[in-house]
Amino acid sequence: MTTTLYTSDHEWLAIDGDVATVGITDYAQSQLGDVVFVELPKVGRALKKAEAAAVVESVKAASDVYAPVTGEVLEVNDALTAEPALVNSDAQSKAWFFKIRIADKGELGGLMDEAAYKAHTA
Repeated sequence: MTTTLYTSDHEWLAIDGDVATVGITDYAQSQLGDVVFVELPKVGRALKKAEAAAVVESVKAASDVYAPVTGEVLEVNDALTAEPALVNSDAQSKAWFFKIRIADKGELGGLMDEAAYKAHTA
């Protein structure tokens, strides 16, 4: 069973066991506009919670994507490098950015569920 949580910086995490798949929310991509470039972290990179992990650039702005938890990058979505527009068309599914092994599940406590995130962006 996968649980989806959200950060106040507009990242989503789909949590399955001790692995979180991370991307940006549909709200975030709508604020950015047309995405033209994505820079992903290297596999094996150790990230600290709230550290800049990836970059997404649109015609309007460049924005950091932050690590929502501390852990190690297990996998990245190379499809985004080839086709950054996936972030606009499918932000919360096909356009995931990276997978991270969660070092401390206690860090998940400060994240929002879908209802709280909807209220946050209202």
